[in-house]
Amino acid sequence: MKQTGFNPYMPSWEYVPDGEPHVYGDRVYVYGSHDRFNGHAFCLNDYVCWSAPVNNLRDWRYEGVIYGRSDDPCNQDGKMCLYAPDVTRGSDGRYYLYYCLNGLSLVSVAVCDEPAGRYQFYGYVKHQDGTRLGEAEDDEFQFDPGVLTEGEKTYLYTGFCPSAYTDRTGARMVVLGQDMLTITEEAVTVVPSSARSAGTGYEGHEFFEASSMRRVDDKYYFIYSSVLSHELCYAIAEHPSGPFAYGGTIVSNGDIGIDSWKPAELNSYFINNNHGSIENINGQWYVFYHRPTNSTSFSRQGMLEPIKIHEDGTIPQVEMTSCGPNAGPLEGFGEFPAYIACNLIMTQEPKINKLYGMSPFPKITQEKPDHVPEDPNDDSAYIANMTSGVIAGFKYFDCRDLKNVAVQVRGMSYSGKIIVTTTWDAREEDAVAVIPVAPSDEWHWDQSDINIANGINALYFRFEGYGSISLKSFILS
Repeated sequence: MKQTGFNPYMPSWEYVPDGEPHVYGDRVYVYGSHDRFNGHAFCLNDYVCWSAPVNNLRDWRYEGVIYGRSDDPCNQDGKMCLYAPDVTRGSDGRYYLYYCLNGLSLVSVAVCDEPAGRYQFYGYVKHQDGTRLGEAEDDEFQFDPGVLTEGEKTYLYTGFCPSAYTDRTGARMVVLGQDMLTITEEAVTVVPSSARSAGTGYEGHEFFEASSMRRVDDKYYFIYSSVLSHELCYAIAEHPSGPFAYGGTIVSNGDIGIDSWKPAELNSYFINNNHGSIENINGQWYVFYHRPTNSTSFSRQGMLEPIKIHEDGTIPQVEMTSCGPNAGPLEGFGEFPAYIACNLIMTQEPKINKLYGMSPFPKITQEKPDHVPEDPNDDSAYIANMTSGVIAGFKYFDCRDLKNVAVQVRGMSYSGKIIVTTTWDAREEDAVAVIPVAPSDEWHWDQSDINIANGINALYFRFEGYGSISLKSFILS
């Protein structure tokens, strides 16, 4: 892996959304779903794990497959998918993986002696009479389990509450005993659904899915995806069972709500569902979340950003960046892959030649099929379908005495150019560089002088011209 930290923080060929980060020993482990590039549904692959040293989030290691789709007795034919999981360390020192299969209202559990070893099926969460959670008369649908273990108690949070499901109350919590399976305290609702939110303070940000729990000093933070879907919100309580008070939005995978560099309502990336959590890693809190790619909901990639937790407990919303795990801006010198774009903005209707069936939407995609390459730096990712007015944004770079910028592109662009600016809505006359783009169906380099102030800068690459291009990388020198 490169020792420069990029977002997405895993390699460009990996698709692990719904990330639950946990520090065990001197490493942080990320557990999540596992999408397939160009897949037709969510979570088509087996669970894998990635880890990094707590003092270097630029150095991620592939731990391999930790649990397979057919390892669950209810899914021996492997036809159901493994949805978003979570892991906790039990009082016995072992690691317990909680998950749901799509289509079943059950919470399954697997166990392992190591954080990233091969987990073995252990059982199903159950009531004291043996009825499995999700199958009793008063149970609600089980989905996206989040777990927190303190002492001999494990708190399990689940729920799936689309706005149309008016019979569901919200995110619910049960307490498990030391066997990590049996419910010792029955369900309470901790964050309301849309149907139950009137007068609660959650209006407009009610619970949808993606339950996760973290302790921050003496407070408990419930992290969840709201009914808006693209945002991760948080609620705070003094006890794992609540009562929880709405806190705010931590991150949106379209930067909706961020108004420091654009209108708050403008989405700076194509929004989709979101799922993740927060974790204290080597003294710094981070939020882990995901973004869609490939013009689909089914090829999602993990992202992370450092966050601040104020003394009053609030977490200001953070913007998406290209450098989340880098512990600061990227060095503004060298070659950078285009897939680390944190913004994709369409400023006008694309000029489409329907005869050739060109997609109207820009997308981060890859040339190779879903794979785990022998070389972890094997990289075929790029931005496709940059039609006139499309902006690819990269943030941030520490620029020092730059003289030249070059782009690796291909596409049949006529009278095309890439306008490089430091604000997303800058005019061409305020550009720091204008790069003429030659038409070609092969990757090639075009370049221009650059005139940019020293210091921390965002860079926006806006294509103007007829046709469509793809952008693979760029060089600052």
